[in-house]
Amino acid sequence: MQYKACHCCGQIHRLPPLSTHQQAVCVRCHSAIMIPRNRYKSASRTAAAAIAAFVLYWPAVLCPILKIERLGQHSESSILHGTLELLRHGSWLVGGVVLLFSVIFPLTKIILLLELSLLELLNRRHKAITLRFMEHAGKWSMMDVMLLAFLVMLVKLGNLVEFQFAPAVLAFVLCVTMSMIASLSFDPHAIWEDNQ
Repeated sequence: MQYKACHCCGQIHRLPPLSTHQQAVCVRCHSAIMIPRNRYKSASRTAAAAIAAFVLYWPAVLCPILKIERLGQHSESSILHGTLELLRHGSWLVGGVVLLFSVIFPLTKIILLLELSLLELLNRRHKAITLRFMEHAGKWSMMDVMLLAFLVMLVKLGNLVEFQFAPAVLAFVLCVTMSMIASLSFDPHAIWEDNQ
């Protein structure tokens, strides 16, 4: 027997083990209390999306993402190269912030999602610490915000500077998408349901 609270009204219920075709319903508000989850399906979806994000991360960060033409001068830049250029020119604060939030934290989040979804041998305590760290890193991961910044930049600068997206932009968009899918498909309840 296990105890579950209704997510709608908070009524506590004592539930027997349910088969995959059964569903518990709250006696007070009649909403579903516990929909049986297939945690292995959730882990495999998370792992697939996280692996895709990990593979796409490298071309997204290392390959040129923008081709810029300004007053007859052409230049190409990747996210990592642009960040290192900021640091090289003495913009330590801006370069450090971009490096930390757009390069290091997104990679950390993807690796931690991979660890949580692929490594079944980890104990609950380790998984709980990893989940907590991943949630904090995910809050500060700014790849999706950077994507919006690119779009705003294109609208604001208009005719002053001519931009063309380089091949890495597709990898960048797909990496952001896969990272979000991996985060959304991860079921944190699976950590506590292991070995019960």
